[in-house]
Amino acid sequence: MTTLVTGAAGFIGYHLSERLLARGERVIGLDVMSDYYDVGLKQARLDRLTGQAGFSFVRLDIADRPAMAALAKAHPEITRIVNLAGQAGVRYSIEQPRAYIDANVVGFLEILELARGLKRLDHLVYASSSSVYGGNTKLPFAIEDPVDAPLSLYAATKKANELMGHSYSHLFRLPATGLRFFTVYGPWGRPDMSAFIFTKAILAGQPIPVFNNGAMKRDFTYVDDIVSGVVACLDRPPVDDGKRVPHRVYNIGNHRSEDLLRFIRLIEQACGRQAVIEFKPMQAGDVPETFADIDATTRDFDFVPTISIDEGIPRFIDWYRDYYKD
Repeated sequence: MTTLVTGAAGFIGYHLSERLLARGERVIGLDVMSDYYDVGLKQARLDRLTGQAGFSFVRLDIADRPAMAALAKAHPEITRIVNLAGQAGVRYSIEQPRAYIDANVVGFLEILELARGLKRLDHLVYASSSSVYGGNTKLPFAIEDPVDAPLSLYAATKKANELMGHSYSHLFRLPATGLRFFTVYGPWGRPDMSAFIFTKAILAGQPIPVFNNGAMKRDFTYVDDIVSGVVACLDRPPVDDGKRVPHRVYNIGNHRSEDLLRFIRLIEQACGRQAVIEFKPMQAGDVPETFADIDATTRDFDFVPTISIDEGIPRFIDWYRDYYKD
């Protein structure tokens, strides 16, 4: 069994690759190593994978059509794909919109074409986002809720991925599952995410920006729980009964909407320092609250998140201080 993990040097991709390798599986990791954030952190993750039995790495851009075609020819043994590559970040999509079309739309098309051409492919799992829920006010967010009013281009590209995945499943009977991730945090996390930003600033004695004057809530989900959900889903592809399209979408979250200020207090406690908070108005493209309805995910994959922010934040801070020697 060989799984192609795109974005393998990224936050979730690294942890997923570790989990699959620990199960004795073969993993082909793919990453372009973009400079959207510290490439050194990406390389450090990759270094921990390189040399492990069953792991190999390919550096390429998923939007590079010839390179993806060559990958397909070189690795016909791929039986599963988890596409975690793409351009992340809501606010950055306002500044650099073309990066999102290139990576998340054109790149995902090449992933679909790769999957379509693999003779032994059992399942394509791909990253969507809670951002697709846009300005929805009904909580918690359920997969049946309308998602046709995105508040950012990033969210629009993720909704486009779901539509593209459905169309390829319909046309080519491609077993595919989209996973809407909710605010992921944990060791080896992304520097542009809140846990990282707040921790860095607090330890440096610098102010932290808190938007919407602190009236924010997020379904913070620890990375180990996210990976457990991805693996459970990956192991259970949709069945093609000839009647329904073998494509589905699920939420992967903690099923708890936490006050942002409590999240900050836990970081303060773990750091042993008090935050200097600068309250600011809501940012463009942002939403005041996210909250995942995971009933379908629990029903179909026995997915039950186990790590609360009370446990997860100290784990993250321990990693951060060890990695940065702070």
